[in-house]
Amino acid sequence: MSLLIKGASVLGAEPTDVYVDGGVIREIGTPTAPAADEVVDASGLVLLPGLVDLHTHLRQPGREDAETISSGSEAAAAGGYTAVLAMANTSPVTDTAEAAVSVWDLGREAGLADVFPVGAVTKGLAGEELAELSLMNRSRASVKVFSDDGRCVSDPRVMRRALEYVKAFGGVISQHSQDPSLAPYGSACCHEGELSGRLGLPGWPGVAEEVIVARDVMLARHTGSRVHVAHASTAGTVEVLRWAKAQAEKDGSWAVTAEVTPHHLLLTTDLLTGYDPTFKVNPPLRPAEDVEALREALADGTIDAVATDHAPHARQDKEHAFVDAAFGMLGLEEALSVVSTVMVSSGLLDWAGVARVMSATPARIAGLEGHGRPIAVGEPANLTLVDPAATYVVDRDRSLSLSRNNPWHDRKLTGRVVSTFLRGQRTYAG
Repeated sequence: MSLLIKGASVLGAEPTDVYVDGGVIREIGTPTAPAADEVVDASGLVLLPGLVDLHTHLRQPGREDAETISSGSEAAAAGGYTAVLAMANTSPVTDTAEAAVSVWDLGREAGLADVFPVGAVTKGLAGEELAELSLMNRSRASVKVFSDDGRCVSDPRVMRRALEYVKAFGGVISQHSQDPSLAPYGSACCHEGELSGRLGLPGWPGVAEEVIVARDVMLARHTGSRVHVAHASTAGTVEVLRWAKAQAEKDGSWAVTAEVTPHHLLLTTDLLTGYDPTFKVNPPLRPAEDVEALREALADGTIDAVATDHAPHARQDKEHAFVDAAFGMLGLEEALSVVSTVMVSSGLLDWAGVARVMSATPARIAGLEGHGRPIAVGEPANLTLVDPAATYVVDRDRSLSLSRNNPWHDRKLTGRVVSTFLRGQRTYAG
């Protein structure tokens, strides 16, 4: 199938035509090729490379009542994503080559986005014994990113060994930065401060994140390896990242990267005053000063990428008293709109910047070939069309996810995905 996208604004530049054949971009500008099988009128639309999510929970295997790889892929395509990284905290955990290949194959069967499994760092996410890192990397799934997300690799000796191990094949450890002695798993659920005290909710202080980030960048420097900071949420973490990146650039033998979620770019801890478990997430929503620091860090490159931390939950896991409800919220379908509303509308990012933080850089961090590539002749046609002027009110009941824990429900957002193409085949039409 050949495809002609007419009059699209590539990364927000002047409108042009993009001709695709065989899943590859063949011409940009006035096409000389024969008439295309499909013509898309993209007048007024921005064309971006397909989005890449470093942090997605697809729940399969084990919790198919909350999400499946198929339904999560549908949600990803609706959000403009052509590639997602599926986190390892499934049941059973993705800590073996066989488990990783199973996720890989289910993603290929769904066919709506390329699903790349993230391997666990430790067996059973227990934080004690390393998982099959090398075997997962050498498998058909070719795992390059490893994370115990949901739990921190809190033992510094284990974290050091993991960093040393993945260095051999160019892998990266993505850390859920939460010191459990400062923010206990399961109980700590609200940013520690005046509000947590007033609401009577167990506090989750920012320093519980910051001390792990500081420790891990020093371990990365010591081992000459790569560490990635998942869902950065505090101004203090931004300070550590700025220092660490400056040191890593001088040295050149190690690297630190970081991501921020859409919800940490917009939502603040005051939303917890209503005890709505939709807004219970880990790390928790933070005060406005942290949100502002995260926006600035994303704009100036201190934070490298936007990652959704899409965390679907069945109703029976969310509809509890706040302290007993599951952590997490949906993110795939509205992520681009949130970034447009927060970062583009404010002038902090242009559309080329959006492509950098939501496509090119995530693909580079994860080592994905064929994704995050420039929109240029000869490149794979993994593409996303966005209406930058569209405004809409989010309705959680229209979600393609199986779950409904959507923090954007009833919120007005600007900028909307119109179409997504995976290797030239349309996977979503809004």
